[in-house]
Amino acid sequence: MKNIAFVTYHKAPHLTPDDATALSSLRDAGIAVTPVIWNLPSNDWKAYDAIILRSCWDYHQKLDDFRGWLDHIAALQIPLWNPAEIVHWNLHKKYLQDLAAQGVNIPRTIWLKAGAPAPLQTLLQDYGFAQAVVKPAVSATAWQTWRTSPANAQHDQTRLDELLRSSDVLIQEFIPEVTISGEWSLLFLGGEFSHAVVKRPQTGDFRVQSDFGGTYHAETPPPELIQQARTIVNRINRPLLYARVDGVVRNGEFVLMELELIEPQLFLGLHPSAPERFAAAIAAIL
Repeated sequence: MKNIAFVTYHKAPHLTPDDATALSSLRDAGIAVTPVIWNLPSNDWKAYDAIILRSCWDYHQKLDDFRGWLDHIAALQIPLWNPAEIVHWNLHKKYLQDLAAQGVNIPRTIWLKAGAPAPLQTLLQDYGFAQAVVKPAVSATAWQTWRTSPANAQHDQTRLDELLRSSDVLIQEFIPEVTISGEWSLLFLGGEFSHAVVKRPQTGDFRVQSDFGGTYHAETPPPELIQQARTIVNRINRPLLYARVDGVVRNGEFVLMELELIEPQLFLGLHPSAPERFAAAIAAIL
């Protein structure tokens, strides 16, 4: 029997209901799972054959500690999935710049450094953004993420200034298709396409997360959408246990919103065969 850790955090120390759907298939594969809070000093990480990031959902609020923890696990030479170097890269949304430089389609984005002056109204007018989404460069679950426009920019300036005191910031052109047709999440397990969902925000909002009233629905994407998402995943050129490609279709082209490689919800419970595929992907890396 192999022993693996599913990494959690203090507000959700147990397995999420979604992750728990894979337990039966993992047991059948001879794999035992223990949920472990990532930053407990008493943890004996050497007791596990592999460590898998799952619901460590406070990493963005404890970034230095989390980076140090990643380095600690790497020093112990215990297999971590996804690998520490990939997680470090994926922590800061500058990864979107890296992918855009390789030809990946992302929303038009203004990149702001922490502490830099940023006249919001002028920036929105210069870039021609009728609406925009402001977000920290390190964030999760739409944390400190909000929508603005030239008409509201003066009111929102203080909020932006406060954010810039401690964080790099992205201002992205708002993509209205998110509220019209929803945002796709395409899931890759062990490097292969597994399943997909469409996430839709509640009326009047743009955030698709369930924390803000968003809903998730299993959908079958067209082959060309799967191929576009696969091309993005292949840009990483590293072995991955899981990858979630989030984006919208605009004028027939896929626009990448996020490439989730740290602790994405995998929506295993929405597809009957997905838990077995996840278990098989885990067994393959042990």
